[in-house]
Amino acid sequence: MRKAGWLSGVMAALVMGAAIVFSPLAHADEFDALASGHFEDMAGAIATLAASGNPQAVPVLHALEEHQLFASSQGGLFIRQGENYVDARTGQPVSATPPDLHPMRLNNRVRKALAGAQAEMELVAPQRDVRLKAATALYGRHDPALLPAIDHALSVEKDSGVRVKLEEARAATILGQAPVEGAQSQRLEAVHTLAGVGGLEARGILASVAAASVEAPDVRKAASEGVSAIDWHLRMWSVFQNAFYGLSYGSVLLLAATGLAITFGVMGVINMAHGEMMMIGAYTTWMVQQGIRATAPMLEPVSILLAIPVAFLVCGTIGVVIERGLIRFLYGRPLETLLATWGLSLILQQAVRSIFGPTNLAVETPLWLSGSFALGGMDITLNRLAIFIFAGLVLGGLMLVLRRTPLGLQMRAVTQNRRMAALMGIRTPRVDALAFGLGAGLAGLAGVAVSQIDNVSPNLGQSYIIDSFMVVVFGGVGNLWGTLAAAMALGMGGKILEPTIGAVSAKIAILVLVILYIQRHPRGMFPVRGRGVES
Repeated sequence: MRKAGWLSGVMAALVMGAAIVFSPLAHADEFDALASGHFEDMAGAIATLAASGNPQAVPVLHALEEHQLFASSQGGLFIRQGENYVDARTGQPVSATPPDLHPMRLNNRVRKALAGAQAEMELVAPQRDVRLKAATALYGRHDPALLPAIDHALSVEKDSGVRVKLEEARAATILGQAPVEGAQSQRLEAVHTLAGVGGLEARGILASVAAASVEAPDVRKAASEGVSAIDWHLRMWSVFQNAFYGLSYGSVLLLAATGLAITFGVMGVINMAHGEMMMIGAYTTWMVQQGIRATAPMLEPVSILLAIPVAFLVCGTIGVVIERGLIRFLYGRPLETLLATWGLSLILQQAVRSIFGPTNLAVETPLWLSGSFALGGMDITLNRLAIFIFAGLVLGGLMLVLRRTPLGLQMRAVTQNRRMAALMGIRTPRVDALAFGLGAGLAGLAGVAVSQIDNVSPNLGQSYIIDSFMVVVFGGVGNLWGTLAAAMALGMGGKILEPTIGAVSAKIAILVLVILYIQRHPRGMFPVRGRGVES
């Protein structure tokens, strides 16, 4: 790809007309300088060949970079192609090669000249993406030696997007060199250009200009104002970035807290083992991925999707078993229920630790969920964005179940007035078992989501259970809209406060605010209404 870019760049330079017209005699000195082995002469020859339009410049410079260029002490420069050699000046194969060929050596000065030659030729390549990539690279280098190449590229560039990058590279290059007399207006314009670009690279350049005593006062003042403006924008984008992280964390809390909201709202059970359902869901995801990798590797890219229904069914089945085998004997005894589920959580943790070991396991993120894209000054990672979308789909599906299915109707009836629902013929024990299973299945889905942003370990659920209970109480027990609002508020609030006051202080501040709110509104933001609830 690099060689092709050079070839296209030289062809474009030939079309536009080179400053030096090629002839074997005109380029003899450049080839001789390249063959001399003196690094300064080689660097000068590289720059001359790059600007010459000579068709042999591309293969010669490419061979030099790939350590395939050889010289002879008797005179001559040769390119090795497999087992054969060609004359570097003419490109023609040679019948007899000199016996004393030696490879051309490189140092940092020569490598820098080669990089500059490549950038100069890529700036006039016919492909837009090649020119854009070259302009972006030059912005990061701000090498004063490349300023003529940038000016030449700007004089012929027609694409607006590439021109913007070239102007940014030109501004950075101008400010990267020492100020000269009569260039004050040019440097001032470059300062304003970089101030509009923003980012850490531009801030570093402007900060060095603002601190330079040799700069003109108005240039230093403009650079200082540009640094202040960039700092303000960086702080604002940092807040937005943390808010995005808060959205992904709030999405995990939403998935976990919806299960708690159902079990607590329908059954009045404080399930301290709910976090362990998340843990089991994460381990199920890991097991599904390992099983697919061993039996059907072609399905590995979609293993995370296949793990979703498996984790829901596994955790939902375990939830039904827990309700039928333990919880149903403790209804009306909240303290015993809390202690029993807490003991169950310890048992589940130790069981997983004995089976899978105490070390963390990593669920590999598929390629289609890897990477990120820039949105303004934010870096949007695909896996966190997918968690946010997944949480929205799960919440929408759960609302559809609660509003459009017989089970949902029965669960809402039991939540609002259990005794009246039983008198109307609803089998409340069956509803309790299915509700507990549904809540545990939702916790399993939360485990699938959290496996993409966290390591899988036996203590995974303990990191989310307290925040999940806070979400349920703050939003209103049994109300999904309240759970959504509380999850996003707590998730985003904590992540925004963390950079300012620290992670621990942010947790304390959020907890204090929730306590103060609950004192004024004991039933949360969106309380469930019903005769049984209100009584």
